[in-house]
Amino acid sequence: MDIIAGLLVGLLVGAGVGYFVRKSLGEREVDSAETRARTVLENAQREAGQAKREALVEAKDEIFRMRSEAETEVKRRSAELEKKDDRMAQREATLDARVDSLGRKEQAVEVKEEQIATVREGLEDMKQQVGLELQRVAGMTSQDARQSLIEEIESDAKRDAMVIVRDLEAQAREEGERRARKVIAIAMQRVASELTSEATVTTLTLPSEDMKGRIIGREGRNIRAFEAATGTNIIVDDTPEAVVLSCFDPIRREMARLTLEKLIGDGRIQPARIEEMHEKSKAEVEREIREGGEWAVLETGITDMHPELVRVLGRLKFRTSYGQNVLKHVVEASHIAGMIAAELGIDVAIARRATLLHDIGKAVTHEVEGSHALIGAEIARRLGEKPEITHPIEAHHGEVEQRTIEAVITQVADAISGARPGARRESLETYVKRLERLEQIAMDFDGVDKVYAMQAGREVRVMVKPGAVDDLQAEVIARDIAKKVEEELQYPGQIRITVIRELRSSAYAK
Repeated sequence: MDIIAGLLVGLLVGAGVGYFVRKSLGEREVDSAETRARTVLENAQREAGQAKREALVEAKDEIFRMRSEAETEVKRRSAELEKKDDRMAQREATLDARVDSLGRKEQAVEVKEEQIATVREGLEDMKQQVGLELQRVAGMTSQDARQSLIEEIESDAKRDAMVIVRDLEAQAREEGERRARKVIAIAMQRVASELTSEATVTTLTLPSEDMKGRIIGREGRNIRAFEAATGTNIIVDDTPEAVVLSCFDPIRREMARLTLEKLIGDGRIQPARIEEMHEKSKAEVEREIREGGEWAVLETGITDMHPELVRVLGRLKFRTSYGQNVLKHVVEASHIAGMIAAELGIDVAIARRATLLHDIGKAVTHEVEGSHALIGAEIARRLGEKPEITHPIEAHHGEVEQRTIEAVITQVADAISGARPGARRESLETYVKRLERLEQIAMDFDGVDKVYAMQAGREVRVMVKPGAVDDLQAEVIARDIAKKVEEELQYPGQIRITVIRELRSSAYAK
């Protein structure tokens, strides 16, 4: 028991000692924390004071800067206002000076008007005196003098009128000749083919000479069946390994060509086989016609066109005019019309569409009598085309008076496409004769040394003798040659006459 009591006493004493020790340590830590807190507070107060002082300094600097900028701006504006005031003052002074000058000029004008009025009155008096004196000297009254003057003026007017009438008659003759040439050109265009032998026949090469006999058949039955089925004549002559297909209709001629090619390739030539191959060829040609029309509208960017009109347009693929394919011609002319319309600010779509369709009458001229322009306009009208499209078609060759700018554009585009170099061909003989005649016309003039027809006859270069012809005479020769060419020759487009006068000096150093 004593031991336990001693242990209890020891525990109690230890607990008391520990309590006081912890209490002492806690008080010491509280004092340390308060000291640190005071230190932090003092540091924060010092930093806050420092930041406040720095902010005040920065604010004072900013205020000073803004005040300086404001003072500078005020000074600048003040200077500008002073300059404006000076300019206004100068303008006022100038206006005052002008007002004074105008006032002095008005006074001077009034004085001059008074002087003029005085002089005018003096002139009237002098005029009356002179008139009386002239009447006394000439023995004529004023009425007689007036009548004589009227007769003289009338005579001069009649003479001037005769000169004008003569010039008008010359212009009328020139205009008549120009229109006559135009009518001839239009008629030639309507023919749509220059050489019959080139435009209405097709030569087909045969694999062997024996094929001619098989084409003719026993007693000619094959050739008769072929001609009856295709509507095309076969010309079998002495030309080695070749036969000629002849027909005025290019589409029928193309069908016959395809039919004969198929028969030759197959080798079986007999009446039943001819009819079978002809039906297949007809289907192929119809497909080509449709594809040709679709190509044309696609190439020109034209939509919503009647299918039958597209088909009629495709028939032009097998038509030529002076050697120029008509389908390619209308597509080219359509592009040209679009360019012209764009330059003039006209509706490009209408110009292109009307020009694309302007020659569709040529697709049926073998079947319908009349001008291809009027026929084409009627076809387009029946297939739903509007009047602004049908009018350029019927007016592009002058059968109908042109009433719209699109009609003029269509005619111009048609002429450009047909008259450009290389577009259309002529026979070699006619071409050579025209070139020879061009050179001969120029050589007939005095002083001409050499003549060269160039660019397919579209330009003539004339070399003159520099000692016999001066610069002024060279101009006269060029004009005279051009006039003589116009009178004697017929040609598409225009021919340029260039007269060259070149003086060369040479010396030899020995």
